[in-house]
Amino acid sequence: MTRLIESLNISASPYINATLSIIAFIAIAKIADLFVDKVLRKCTRFTKSEIDDKIIDAIHRPVYLTIILIGIVFALAYLKPSPKVIFYADGILYSMMALIWTTAAIRISNTAIEHSVHKVSDVTGLSKDIIPLIENVSMIAIIIAGLMVVLSIWRLNITPLVASAGIAGAGIAIAAKDTIANFFGGISVFVDKPFKIGDFIVLDKGERGEVVAIGIRSTRIKTLDDIMITVPNAIIASSKIINESIPTLNLRIRVPVKVAYGSDIDLVEKTLIEIAMQNENVINDPAPGVFFGEFGDSSLNIELLCWVREPAVKLRAVDEINKTIYKKFSEMGIKIPYPQRDVHIYQG
Repeated sequence: MTRLIESLNISASPYINATLSIIAFIAIAKIADLFVDKVLRKCTRFTKSEIDDKIIDAIHRPVYLTIILIGIVFALAYLKPSPKVIFYADGILYSMMALIWTTAAIRISNTAIEHSVHKVSDVTGLSKDIIPLIENVSMIAIIIAGLMVVLSIWRLNITPLVASAGIAGAGIAIAAKDTIANFFGGISVFVDKPFKIGDFIVLDKGERGEVVAIGIRSTRIKTLDDIMITVPNAIIASSKIINESIPTLNLRIRVPVKVAYGSDIDLVEKTLIEIAMQNENVINDPAPGVFFGEFGDSSLNIELLCWVREPAVKLRAVDEINKTIYKKFSEMGIKIPYPQRDVHIYQG
């Protein structure tokens, strides 16, 4: 700094050099201000998002003020005051810069958080009410970082403060371990995207329903019985989830059918396929199929496989197909057997 100041000496008078320094930096600040306001802002017009405009609004004034404060630092160096005066003057000026950029960082953070939450809420159903919570957490973190910078400017020992913060943080982490686990579980759900709003999923314990909301702490599932299940994200992240809505919305269902020995297998197969294709919930591509699985103890075990248009109609389609099978088999004389045992008694 000293060599740079000496190389820029224009006049023998330090007061003139200090004044010229301030004037020069004010001019530089004005040029930078015009560059940010005119050039960069003009570039943002080519983007669809408004976040870049808000970021420019946040840094517009800090850039201008920072350059002027740097000019004041140079001006003080020209005057060559005592080391004590330089220490306090530089401390005040650099602390002002830290305060300015801490405020700008908070504004940028709030803008990014609001933009991100609004963007993912349409897909995940994340409530926008959580924006103030995330903004407050972010603001506290930025203020703490800014405070650390100010303390280092004044050459204060921050090691005990960092150690105390670490101990306090460990205590908070232990006390709120479940909440933290759910928070990181929610992050994993957002990153991995195993499901989205509207998907039908099946949990480890057999609960099946539609995903209606994905939050930071929990995920809500609405079952077909109109019951809302709230599952902590820590459990979601560590469980096996069956998503019936991907990779395609169509879902294959299996309808087991048993017919008596002696039945016309070709007729049974033709009848089952016709029943499936006549159902409004069953799609024709892929086409339904019938598989002769095994020879049972009392019946021929057959399985009808067909695809329904979406997971939500699975139970309805199975119900309708089973009713139609029962009526159609009765009309055509195809017997649906029940378990039978032949008992032979031998006399002594």
